[in-house]
Amino acid sequence: MYKAKERYSQLMSSRTQFFDMAVECSELTLPYLVTQDDSYKGKRTLLQPYQSVGAKAVVTLAAKLMLAILPPQTAFFKLQVRDDKLGETLDPMMRSELDLSFSKIERLIMDYIAASSDRVVVHQAFKHLIVSGNALIFMAKDGLKHYPLNRYVVERDGNGNVIEIITKEMVSRKVLGLTPPPSEEPNANGDYGVDGDDAEVYTCVKLDESSGNWRWHQEVDDMILAGSQSTAPKNASPWLVLRFNTVDGEDYGRGRVEEFIGDLRSLDGLSQALVEGASVASKVIFLVSPSATTKPGTLAKAGNGAIIQGRPEDVGVVQVGKTADFSTAAQLAGSIEKRILEAFLVMNVRNAERVTAEEVRLTQLELEKSLGGLFSLLTVEFLVPYLNRTLLILQRSNQIPRLPKDIVRPKIVAGISSLGRGQDNAASTRFIQTVSATLGPEALVKFIDPSEAIKRLAAAQGIDVLNLVRTAEQLEEMKQMQQAQAAQNSLISQTGQIAGTPLMDPEKNPELAEQATTLIQGLQQNPPE
Repeated sequence: MYKAKERYSQLMSSRTQFFDMAVECSELTLPYLVTQDDSYKGKRTLLQPYQSVGAKAVVTLAAKLMLAILPPQTAFFKLQVRDDKLGETLDPMMRSELDLSFSKIERLIMDYIAASSDRVVVHQAFKHLIVSGNALIFMAKDGLKHYPLNRYVVERDGNGNVIEIITKEMVSRKVLGLTPPPSEEPNANGDYGVDGDDAEVYTCVKLDESSGNWRWHQEVDDMILAGSQSTAPKNASPWLVLRFNTVDGEDYGRGRVEEFIGDLRSLDGLSQALVEGASVASKVIFLVSPSATTKPGTLAKAGNGAIIQGRPEDVGVVQVGKTADFSTAAQLAGSIEKRILEAFLVMNVRNAERVTAEEVRLTQLELEKSLGGLFSLLTVEFLVPYLNRTLLILQRSNQIPRLPKDIVRPKIVAGISSLGRGQDNAASTRFIQTVSATLGPEALVKFIDPSEAIKRLAAAQGIDVLNLVRTAEQLEEMKQMQQAQAAQNSLISQTGQIAGTPLMDPEKNPELAEQATTLIQGLQQNPPE
């Protein structure tokens, strides 16, 4: 069995070029994301770029990705029964009851995600995806943990599937319950770290080909930590290795910033030139002639409105008159900035208390058009394993009932699926409007089934119609009740008219009037069905 430290060093060689590019991309956008030396822990000042366009672009795109992948107040998945199991294993009439139960489970899962800090960690991971093109998320029982590119290495097979992951962390030996090794030398401060000493903790994650499960353990000083071994099913791994763009044959991904690294370099250089040039151009120097009677010291000490002795011709002003030469650089910088902002989908964001479902759909459509294939990649590498792992955790803790895998199947309804639903909704609405405008309302009522139209529109928008839209049986029952009520009202009206005829006058025909009155009262109290 290989040592984790040695294996980590071996895999670092294939990560070097990706890591160096990630550092440069981070320096032009958000310098704190990826650094060459991660051991400084805030002890040194990071160099900041001369422009903030890159930072704005990364933060905005990360927020839009977060809104599209994990939309607030909306489930990104749906539990449904497999269609091939209806009629065989399950009664088709049970589908409504199952959908109602599934909706309750979906709300429980979404409440669990909302109460956790998952969205915070995922948003941070998305920023790393945009800048470095890579991110690693570990789904622990108590929440998510993100690993930047400088803290892990990965190996993939020929098909791009992850087969090995090794992470590296600096953890205090006091936390681990270990003592400093005798051979370790203290640092310049005379200690072994902030908390006494820091140990390099390596976490080795590997796919077991024989069992098909993931296995991992932790090593310190080439020794396996007791109790660190663990396993997980292949389709519910807590280790999520994310990529922004993929290149065939490469173990690591490429970021969005790398695609526009040339524009960011040019913009940063132009911004530096404009800032330094403006600083020089704004400098004003007063010159006093050597043979002048005006003394420089007197001129320097004179305040505003002071009266001193001297001649105006003795004093001259030197100022760089090159401000007009900056216009070319400013125009070029403006065009580059516009190009970058368009590439990162930076637009005016509506200021509102909450985000509507239509805005989520439009954001998803915009991202899919501009970043083709990104949703498909994030669905496979993030949403599906994230959902499977969340279901496994909640089922093991008995927070939700166990779902039969061969009958119930979770379906992702964010990203591509959500876009398809939005397009179906728009197409159905346009069709109904076209029929009404072209053939008239009479044709709409004659040829369009209202109940079927309502179901299709609800399905296109992802709305559960259970107990919301009346069924055919409920509509028939309501129709019968309306007919019975109308018959009752008609009978009461007719009996009232009969009572007002001369034949029913008590003075002229008392016996018949008494019988008719009794009959009318009985009909009013017990109308015929």
